[in-house]
Amino acid sequence: MNVLFAVSECLPFSKTGGLADVAGSLPRELIDLGTNVSVIMPLYDSISTEYKSRMEYIDSFDVEVGWRKQYAGIKWLEEDGVTYYFIDNEYYFKRDALYGFFDDGERFSFFSKAALEAIPYLFQSPNILHCHDWHTGIIPFLLHEYYQELPAYWNIKTVFTIHNLHFQGLFPKETLHELLNINSKYFTKDYLEFHDLVSFMKAGIVSSNYVTTVSPTYCEEIKTEYFGEGLDGLLRKKGDQLIGILNGIDDRFYNPANDPYIPAPYQFETIRDKAINKTALQRYFKLPEEPHVPIVALISRLTKQKGLELVTHMFHELMEENVQFIILGTGDETFEHFFKEMTYTYPDQVRSFIGFDEKLAHLVYSGADLFLMPSKFEPCGLGQMIAMKYGTVPIVRETGGLNDTVHSYNEITQLGNGFSFTHFNAHDMLFTIKRAISFYHDKQHWSNILKQAMSQDFSWSQSAFIYNQLYSKLCKPVRSEQHVLKQGTV
Repeated sequence: MNVLFAVSECLPFSKTGGLADVAGSLPRELIDLGTNVSVIMPLYDSISTEYKSRMEYIDSFDVEVGWRKQYAGIKWLEEDGVTYYFIDNEYYFKRDALYGFFDDGERFSFFSKAALEAIPYLFQSPNILHCHDWHTGIIPFLLHEYYQELPAYWNIKTVFTIHNLHFQGLFPKETLHELLNINSKYFTKDYLEFHDLVSFMKAGIVSSNYVTTVSPTYCEEIKTEYFGEGLDGLLRKKGDQLIGILNGIDDRFYNPANDPYIPAPYQFETIRDKAINKTALQRYFKLPEEPHVPIVALISRLTKQKGLELVTHMFHELMEENVQFIILGTGDETFEHFFKEMTYTYPDQVRSFIGFDEKLAHLVYSGADLFLMPSKFEPCGLGQMIAMKYGTVPIVRETGGLNDTVHSYNEITQLGNGFSFTHFNAHDMLFTIKRAISFYHDKQHWSNILKQAMSQDFSWSQSAFIYNQLYSKLCKPVRSEQHVLKQGTV
């Protein structure tokens, strides 16, 4: 069974968010289960020379983008047992960022068509084409409508994973014929039209054999009007073809027992050594080195989705507590300026690092006591899982993957691995933070919480097993099969 991941980003080559973590970790786990997995992605200019120097050229061809023909080269590289293919075109991918350009619709229309055109050139033809998020959502549609009759594509099945439904890849109607050469008859609510725009996300949902999301709770949430971003009706109609599979984390990279980025490795049995990392974290940020003052950390994109408006609303009240607060992230200027200002307002309590630094993130995970993640919505979330692995207790809102992974501590049953609140409300969040701080000062309860948090298995093994079962199901021959677009219509 051969599976080809089509992604817009992937570790260790490029990253802006959790998609890169998934694309970098899941293939390795699937290979361990005996499934042959390769990955195809753009050859971005930002990919390290260390990797570019090892890439080998396979071939090149032209891709029709509307009336134009654009060069597409294919290079490949094997890394950690996984074969990676790279689509080369400097006009589209020699940029200073992965996304955020006026022609993103054209860039990923090109990549989607190039990925399909590249299949005959690959070392092994895929049985399963697994596409991720809007950037590759048009691939399953093109496959089923324009490529499926060609011999190289006859038996390919498709899986489409929604990592974040909020970002849908919406472009003008003209995208169909000017970039994709798609007949305008598909610009209807049953196919690609969404509020008079073309939706790449909808294309992936409508035309894939199976659609997955990155957590069971998020899978149920997006079937509702509040979380469904206008696609809830379509998603409900997918029925049992829509599945929620919880993401994992790379527990080789995120492991306090052998993390090269932290001063003192530790595990639950040697949790006292975590204090060494706490002191190092306070020293790095020039905070008072007070071992008994809890550090609350926030590592996040600084956006409204992440619940930052709750934090800013109650921040001054939070500072009345005997805590230290560390922020690591970048995003909306309003939030960046707020946390910079708070650093000057509370010089003995608050520090902010506007940007992202992987090594520093590991120090924060290992040195902080509490990890705040009050998201308005969170398809899966990785931060809370990493934090638990490092014995940094999460405080989350009960949504998406946060609801699936964090179970609020009950002092009566003594069960729970963190703290949570239900409503998107700043006062509820503050109450929960204060509750967590009170347990931090109770050694017996705190030790119990840490043990449960650090014993969680958030590796990719279970998720990979479920994906493998899904792939196997798709590869089984069936007597007759209706066209998938007929099954997925609104």
